[in-house]
Amino acid sequence: MVAAIRTIALSTGASVVTIIALMIAALVVATGVFGLGITGALALYFVVWWTMLFAVLPFGIRSQIEAGEVVAGSEPGAPVRPALRQKAIWTTIVSGFVFNLAAALMPLAGLG
Repeated sequence: MVAAIRTIALSTGASVVTIIALMIAALVVATGVFGLGITGALALYFVVWWTMLFAVLPFGIRSQIEAGEVVAGSEPGAPVRPALRQKAIWTTIVSGFVFNLAAALMPLAGLG
């Protein structure tokens, strides 16, 4: 799966299509199975996705100092290869699970 995500992340178009497809799948499950309205599902998904993005961003990061490749005029603590497309895909995968877990638990909290 990791190799497949790396391959998809090589293309911006493939990354965007993958992210949109995963997002739609998560929204369909939440609206169809858990009975969320589309507006509420989109709002909840947006919040979960951004929260997960900040959780996923630091994974696998090596600073320029750690890599020994400090570019003149840049911050030495800046990442060498941030791999943002891969992280966006991983964020979408993790968000789908967390989002649907939250949607499943909403009725238990009296919110559904």
